[in-house]
Amino acid sequence: MHALQDWPLAARRQITGILTDIDDTLTLEGAITADALAALSALKTAGLDVIAITGRPVGWSEPFARDWPINAIVAENGAVALIASQKGLSRTSGGHVPLSKIYQAGAQARAGNMARMQAVLARIERELPGVHRATDSPGRETDIAIDHSEFARLGPEQIADVVRILRSEGMNATVSSIHINGWFGSHNKLQGARWIVHELLGRDLDAEMDRWVYVGDSTNDQLMFEAFGNSIGVANVRRFEAQLSHLPRYITRGERGAGFAEVAAAVLAARAG
Repeated sequence: MHALQDWPLAARRQITGILTDIDDTLTLEGAITADALAALSALKTAGLDVIAITGRPVGWSEPFARDWPINAIVAENGAVALIASQKGLSRTSGGHVPLSKIYQAGAQARAGNMARMQAVLARIERELPGVHRATDSPGRETDIAIDHSEFARLGPEQIADVVRILRSEGMNATVSSIHINGWFGSHNKLQGARWIVHELLGRDLDAEMDRWVYVGDSTNDQLMFEAFGNSIGVANVRRFEAQLSHLPRYITRGERGAGFAEVAAAVLAARAG
């Protein structure tokens, strides 16, 4: 991983969009940091597209999609998106930006998958003592999550056992900085990024990868770190360095929101220069 200051000016000048993880990339203990929120606002004011992609549930994501200065949040590892209205005057009576919600799978497929996933979740809690579903589970529509570092503390062997069960049931499994997520389907963060860029902007992400930067912090960001030449880890990504097969190309000095603010400042400085 190269220091962020080694990110070439020519590469930064091409950036027109930011894709970012949420937990421990923009947030500290579940709340967005002031510097990250200010950075999001500065990026949007400068005319950049800003999209968050998270393993968190769509229900949990709704207030942030309404209130943060971003185009959209893609939740549940690419399965569902919340798109904020781009019309500045079309706010609700409560002052919030209205949202639209779109899915990659149809309602029948989602219902069938959820029934199967609830059975897997019950199996995990039955077979693995001390392992429990994440507290944000009621807001999930397309996946399940086990808490390993948010309110619970699971060791590496317990995490591996959860992943083993998920995969034995034919599910995808990924480990974020706080949760173990499992789902049926071919979506993931990278595929979700391609989907939302096409749905929201009418563009082909693969054709313009050098115009986007991805910012993340953990093992479930590996696909993004591998795919994006402009991939950046906030400093706390070092906690997972030994577990990452694909490292981000650059790393910030600051952790979490402070690191994200460094990325925003680097992009904006290049546009102003």
